[in-house]
Amino acid sequence: MRKRGHRSRGVLAVAAAAVLGVAGCDAVGGDSAAPSRAPGPSPKPTPLWDRSPGSVAAVGDSITRAFDACDVLSDCPEASWATGTSPGVDSLAVRLLGRAKAAERSWNHAVSGARMADLPGQIAQAVRRKPQLVTVLIGANDACRATPSAMTPVADFRADFEDSLRTLRKALPKTQVFVASVPDLKRLWSQGRTNSLSKQVWKLGICPSMLGDADALDTEANQRRNTVQQRVEDYNEVLEEVCSEDERCRYDGGAVHDYRFGTAQLSRWDYFHPSVDGQARLAEIAYRTVTAEKPLT
Repeated sequence: MRKRGHRSRGVLAVAAAAVLGVAGCDAVGGDSAAPSRAPGPSPKPTPLWDRSPGSVAAVGDSITRAFDACDVLSDCPEASWATGTSPGVDSLAVRLLGRAKAAERSWNHAVSGARMADLPGQIAQAVRRKPQLVTVLIGANDACRATPSAMTPVADFRADFEDSLRTLRKALPKTQVFVASVPDLKRLWSQGRTNSLSKQVWKLGICPSMLGDADALDTEANQRRNTVQQRVEDYNEVLEEVCSEDERCRYDGGAVHDYRFGTAQLSRWDYFHPSVDGQARLAEIAYRTVTAEKPLT
């Protein structure tokens, strides 16, 4: 009996030791290894798109130069949607940087009358400033030719745009690009054709491929306008496709082209270029695109 009791106490001791040993595996101490700590949260990756760039350079044509926005037959860069300082516009640069910094940290390299073939040269000028954001609005002059047959071929339009982005990327790999769609020229015709003054001004040679013979509604005239409209849509498709291949490029999703502008947004001198109000609408679209969490579609 004693031996059996002694043996029982020994078994209990071993069992107790085993229980304590198991408990020791769950706690820090003894010979057991300390449990590994859960990893902390990974640092957030730097986003490819900065919604508050610190400087802006604009390239493009007379729209970005605010031609005929303030005075007849003259540029008015202070009213530019991209870089102007006019309170009546609140340009993209002003909205991003504030009025004081916009005057120091934004540059307008657009040229009235420019076509896509001129963009590589403008980009080459812009990169010297090392801007954090470049705005592009160009293409209307490629469609506004003497005749539809004189419009810039789509393949050439694409090649020059691709060349422009390559030039930018080679010099400034991290600079962002905002690309505006080409405006709806046919809507411009439909808005202005009821105004006798606008039709007189258009006869001076403003966008003849679309605005020439504004009252003509015959088959030939309609076909001419439809051909120009299709070319504008083709240009916008190129802008979207090429921009989408660059991770630091944002297209406006067709917002400028689709904007339902009226005569209040057109210059009272030529009924073609944006008025100060029209420039403000362009600035709104650009700011919305640049500051959006995700690209517009």
